[in-house]
Amino acid sequence: MNRASALPVFLVLLAACATPPKAPEADVPTPEPELKSPPSKAVRQAPTPKRPGPIPARALNVNTDCAFRDETGYNGSLKLAIEQARVRSFEATVNIPRRGTCRFDLKNFRQTREMPNVELSHLRDRCIVRVWEQGERITVAFQQCQKMCSGSAWEHLWPILTDTRDGSCA
Repeated sequence: MNRASALPVFLVLLAACATPPKAPEADVPTPEPELKSPPSKAVRQAPTPKRPGPIPARALNVNTDCAFRDETGYNGSLKLAIEQARVRSFEATVNIPRRGTCRFDLKNFRQTREMPNVELSHLRDRCIVRVWEQGERITVAFQQCQKMCSGSAWEHLWPILTDTRDGSCA
């Protein structure tokens, strides 16, 4: 292709890429935003999940005797009685399939704290058991209690949760 025949092709391509000139803007009033009416009662928003509230600063009172089991076989039991933040009885057993068992008994602990949460310290070990109330749940949590467990159960031990409404636990 020679230069003379390439020039018209080039001009056609250049014209295709050219931007047309802008038209002068007219004074067009902008529409006012549309006012939305409040949502009708028929439209419902999804409820926000209920979060536990702050931990109350009052003496803990609990009396439960429950057992739990999940679909993996993780199971256990809890007997706990606390009156005015004083632990009267405490026994817990947690069986973790293929890992071992953890056992806790009040006779091996002394109470070291009453408020804001109850705390039990092991007599001969670093194991600490803490109990607190949050919303409708009582939590029994374990810290540094490896010697209370057989096998590798300690690595898989979760806190025990008790529902104050029906006394169930998980």
